[in-house]
Amino acid sequence: MAGGKKAAGGKKGSSPSVYKYYKIKGEKAEKVRKECNRCGKGVFMSEHKNRRTCGKCGLTEFINN
Repeated sequence: MAGGKKAAGGKKGSSPSVYKYYKIKGEKAEKVRKECNRCGKGVFMSEHKNRRTCGKCGLTEFINN
């Protein structure tokens, strides 16, 4: 039996995830989420119900209501 190479699957129409982290107002881009204090610029913290968490270093900040 002769087997050929399997055809490579292309990417489906996914939108870039950068649009989740910035909001466009006029000609300026605003950050939507807070950046991590430990990791620095470019690493955003995820928003949970009562805390913010960094996915890279694991830093957790609790939100007081």
